Amino acid sequence: MLRFCLALILSAATAQAETKVRIAAAANLAHVIEALTTEFQNVNPHTVTEVTLGASGSLVAQITHGAPFDIFLSADMDYPRALIATNQAEATSLTPFAIGRLVLWTTNPQIKLADPESALTDSRVRRIAIAHPDTAPYGRAALETFAKLNLTTELRPKIVIGENVSQAAQFVASGNADLGFVALSLVLAPQLKDSGQWTEVPAAWHTPIIQGAVITKQGATNPAARNFLIFLQEPAARKIFARFGYHVPAHP
Repeated sequence: MLRFCLALILSAATAQAETKVRIAAAANLAHVIEALTTEFQNVNPHTVTEVTLGASGSLVAQITHGAPFDIFLSADMDYPRALIATNQAEATSLTPFAIGRLVLWTTNPQIKLADPESALTDSRVRRIAIAHPDTAPYGRAALETFAKLNLTTELRPKIVIGENVSQAAQFVASGNADLGFVALSLVLAPQLKDSGQWTEVPAAWHTPIIQGAVITKQGATNPAARNFLIFLQEPAARKIFARFGYHVPAHP
């Protein structure tokens, strides 16, 4: 009888330890999500987090085709709304959690970024990396910047497109692009913060990058997904976002 009771206790403990939340996160969150999930698990030790990174549009396609994600952290508000419109996510869970910042980044010390427009037209700049504008909001913001400066036609031949904003940053880091439009959160990460130089693209040059989270249809029955969404709005998470250069929306 004692052995049977002990087996039940161990089984219950194992089940508790295996509570999992599957997170689909936009690529600009590549480094901040590590800090977020670490902090979340510190206060929720019996919840395991599983993260998949990608361009927001690509993640939406995966969710639409049945990928088992519980919560989606997008690089904008439109992609979560698209999931809501097709009943793939809970409308009441839609939450803006951060405002992203677009920067122009280079590892070439000869390229001066004090005037972003001059940097873009510098004769030494042969390739400019951006995220794919069809699936990545940071890529769309880059194209809006070109249009704002009336440089779209001139710069189009120089554009190299990454699958997502992290890959655009990799192009610059590897020397395969001279300049890149990337998320500030990426260049502030420990892996890149001492590499090259960056300047923020004026916010007036592109649509605000308001990033939203939403619980998916699958995640609606997972309490851990709701706990993670609540956590994103708590002071500990807000401090992490601020540390990685995001503006944090005011509490509702």
